[in-house]
Amino acid sequence: MDLTDVDSTATEGNVVKLFDETAALHGDEQAMEHHGERTTHAELRDRTASFAGGLHELGLEPDDHLLLFLPNCPEFVVASLGAFRAGVVISPVNPQYKRREVAYQLEDTDAKAVVTHPSLRPVVDQALEETGREIDVITVESQYMDREPDDIFFEDVRGEPTLVERADDDVALLPYTSGTTGEPKGVKLTHRNTRAQLNWPLTGTTVDIDPEGVRSLIWLPLYHITGFTHTALQPLAGGGSLYFRSALEWDAQACMELIEDEEITHFVGVTTMYADMVESDSFGEYDMTSLESASEGGAKLSTNVQERFEATAGVDISEGYGLTETHGATHTQSGSSFGLRHGTIGQPLRMTDCKIVDESGDEVAPGEEGELLVRGPQVMSGYHDLPAATERAFTERGYFRTGDIARRDRNNYYEIVDRKKHVIVTAGYNVYPSELENLLLEHEAIADAAVVGISDERRNEVPKAFVVPAADVEPGTDVTSEALAEYCLERVAEYKHPREIEFIDQLPRTTSGKIQKYKLEANDESADDESADENRSGSGTEAGP
Repeated sequence: MDLTDVDSTATEGNVVKLFDETAALHGDEQAMEHHGERTTHAELRDRTASFAGGLHELGLEPDDHLLLFLPNCPEFVVASLGAFRAGVVISPVNPQYKRREVAYQLEDTDAKAVVTHPSLRPVVDQALEETGREIDVITVESQYMDREPDDIFFEDVRGEPTLVERADDDVALLPYTSGTTGEPKGVKLTHRNTRAQLNWPLTGTTVDIDPEGVRSLIWLPLYHITGFTHTALQPLAGGGSLYFRSALEWDAQACMELIEDEEITHFVGVTTMYADMVESDSFGEYDMTSLESASEGGAKLSTNVQERFEATAGVDISEGYGLTETHGATHTQSGSSFGLRHGTIGQPLRMTDCKIVDESGDEVAPGEEGELLVRGPQVMSGYHDLPAATERAFTERGYFRTGDIARRDRNNYYEIVDRKKHVIVTAGYNVYPSELENLLLEHEAIADAAVVGISDERRNEVPKAFVVPAADVEPGTDVTSEALAEYCLERVAEYKHPREIEFIDQLPRTTSGKIQKYKLEANDESADDESADENRSGSGTEAGP
C-alpha cells in the first residue's frame, strides 16, 4: 500500500484517511512538538501506519479494545491514530485514576492491551491483579524510569503499514463518563462522529487563519474529549501543529512562556488555568499576542479574570459547551452570528440541531428554562453494553437528553442555567456525588452519606461530604474527617475527594426517602450570593488541571 496516495473516499469510512490527506498536503510541515522533539505530518502518518500493523501482530483485531492510560504525550496521538487504522477501538483512561477505577474500565471494555507510562505501571499491576486479567502492556519510554521486563516497548510495536476499512457507524473511540447514579458508562463514538468534529474551521476560531498556521497548545488532558478532539485531532487534521505538556504538571508561568516562545495561536483551558495565569507574579511579562483563539469551558469564569487576561493577551476568551456523548462541542460563542456574548455558550454549531423542552417534552419559548436536547452527526451511537441506558438517553426523534437546564434568547444564544444531574464541576473536572457516596458507604464507620458541591474561589466548586456515623461510632474518636478524606484519596483520583467532611446526625430526606440536597447546600448560599454577579455560564465539558 502506497501511503502517499490520498484516498478519494476520505469523507467516509475510516476517519484516519483524513490524516493521510493532511500528510499528502502538508507532509513536510511540523505536526507535533514535545520538549524540543519534533515530528512532521508525513512521519506521523508513517509511524501510525506501522503501529497499526504492530497491533495486528500482537493479536489485536478490528473491534478489539485498547486502553490508553497515559499522560499528555505524542505517543497518545500515535497510538490513537494507529488504532483507528487497525480498526481497534481506543478507550482513554484518566491518568489520575487509581486501582479500582482502572480495574473497572479494564473489565468493562474487555481490553486486549493497554498503553501506559512507567510512572503509571504500578496502578496497571494493581488493576490486573484485581481483575485476574493477563493482557499485553505496552510502555512508552521514560529516561527517568525503567519499564517492566515483560512489557512491550512502544517503539517496538511495528509491522506492515496497515489501513483497515471501517464503516461510518463502526466505533472508533470509547471514553467513559459517569452519571449521577450507577457505574461509569462507555460512550460509543463512531468514525462518523469523529469526522463530524474535524470539519474546519477549528472550533473557537474567530479570525481568518490558515489551518496549517495553527499552533495548538495541549495542556488539557488528552484522555478527556475536549483535549482529544479540539486541542489535538481538530488542528492536526487541518495541517496544524500540536505542542504537548502534561496536564498533571500544570504551570501557569511555563504556559505563558511557551505561548511566547512557540508563538502559540490556539489555547483551550478551563477557568482554573486562566485564573492561575492572571494571578501569577509573572503575568504581563510574556508576550501572548500570538494567540488568535482562547477558549474556556468546564465552569464559570469570573469577569475580573476574563477582562485582565483579554487586556494582556489581546484576544477575547470564548466559551463553549459540549459533552463526552457529543464528542465535544455542540455550542460555541466563536463564529456566532452576532459575535461573542459573554454569559452564554453561544449558538449551536452548524451541524447541530437542538431545542429546549419542558417536563412533557414540549419545546419552550425563548427565555424559558428547560432541558437541553441535541441532535447531530457528532452525537454518540449509544452506551457500551447498556441498551436500556441508551434508550433512556434519546427521545423518540433521536435527540440526546443532555440533562442540563438551559434557556435561549431570541437570537438563538444559549445559556446553561443548572445541571439536572447533581454533577460537581471542580476546576473543569466532573465529579459525580454518587461515586463518592457509594465509596463512603463502604466504610465500616459510615451509616449514611451525601455529597454536594460547595463554592471554592479557585476551583469554582469542590465536593463536600455529609456523613452519618454508624451506631456506636464516635466522630473525632473512632473516626475523623481526616481519616475519611485519606480513605477517599487512596481509592479515587485526587480531584474527586471531598475537601470537607461534616458529621451529622441524619440526612434530610423526603417521605419517599430521597435526600434533599438543597438543604445541605443551603449552608453555602450566602457565600454563593456574594459572588454570583461575577460568574457566568461555562461549558458542560469536564477537563482541567
